[in-house]
Amino acid sequence: MKFSNFLFPASPSPEDDSRIIDETLAEAKLSDELGVDVLWLAEHHFDGICAYVDPVSFAAAIAMITERCRIGFAVAQMSLHHPIRFAEQMSIIDNISHGRLIVGLGRGTAYNIYDYQGYDIDPDEALERLIESEEILVKAWTTADYEHNGKYWNLRLPLLRPATYTKPHPPIIRACAGEESTIRMAREGRPFLMNVQSNGVTKERMDLYRQTMRDEGHDEALIARNVDDTWVWRNIFVAETDAEAERIGTAHFVEQFEKRADMRERVLKEQGVIMQRDDPMVARNQPEHGLICGSPATVAEKIAAIEAIDVGGVLMTFRMGFMADEAARSSLTLFMQEVAPEFQKTNAAA
Repeated sequence: MKFSNFLFPASPSPEDDSRIIDETLAEAKLSDELGVDVLWLAEHHFDGICAYVDPVSFAAAIAMITERCRIGFAVAQMSLHHPIRFAEQMSIIDNISHGRLIVGLGRGTAYNIYDYQGYDIDPDEALERLIESEEILVKAWTTADYEHNGKYWNLRLPLLRPATYTKPHPPIIRACAGEESTIRMAREGRPFLMNVQSNGVTKERMDLYRQTMRDEGHDEALIARNVDDTWVWRNIFVAETDAEAERIGTAHFVEQFEKRADMRERVLKEQGVIMQRDDPMVARNQPEHGLICGSPATVAEKIAAIEAIDVGGVLMTFRMGFMADEAARSSLTLFMQEVAPEFQKTNAAA
């Protein structure tokens, strides 16, 4: 099982943005040095939920300061991007990183109406735009004299440059929030990113994913590769003792949810418009399901329960809410030095 760091740093105010961005770059470099498999980047606008905002430009910066870890999006909101511009940007980053890029795509947020308002995009178009954009990306990377006539774009280009470093193109992975989208990826024989779920739901989804691929006639080798490339998301905090981890980790996990909810409710109060309220009772907002915290031994035990489900990797957020940089870096270091090696031993033995 692979381990990654989902860089998702919140900034409490515009005055803090530069500091948080600098700290996140340093965390990326530390992650690479510690042996993290992938650095994942998010995309959120206008609210400080994600300080660096744009995963595209941030990925290019990370590619220049890291050497071995892969760089992925979890995810780029494709309804907010022109697909040809995005294809060019991905080609550049794929070349800069020498093939370390994972192009993670999603339709966009289900909660932040202001993301769409700021880009003058109808959120009801988001899924259709994602599907059309993904088709354009693959064809633009692999087809000369490409012409596309679709619902949202009519395009013609002689040849996309630079050519991608990865052939035929960088790997694409789709985020799946629900069971229906998971089934869609299984039918297409593709890996996916799973949002925060309880271990019980995670197992149900993975079992359904594997069985659906088999029902669609995909061979066992492809199924194994797709499972190996599938990631599940958890928030992580590791400290020397369980008590310290619970005290710090749980407080910031709760703070993270509350700050996001406050921003969305403010927009509702000011504009009378909201996309969807985030239910505090769903798994991703409940510490017992969405947060793994404790001493290295306790965290290892909880990670082992995820490994038993058979997933490719855990997409882990170490810095939650307005957590201090020092606390996040300490948690990351403890995990990679004292938890991750336990699973590397298991893999070597197998």
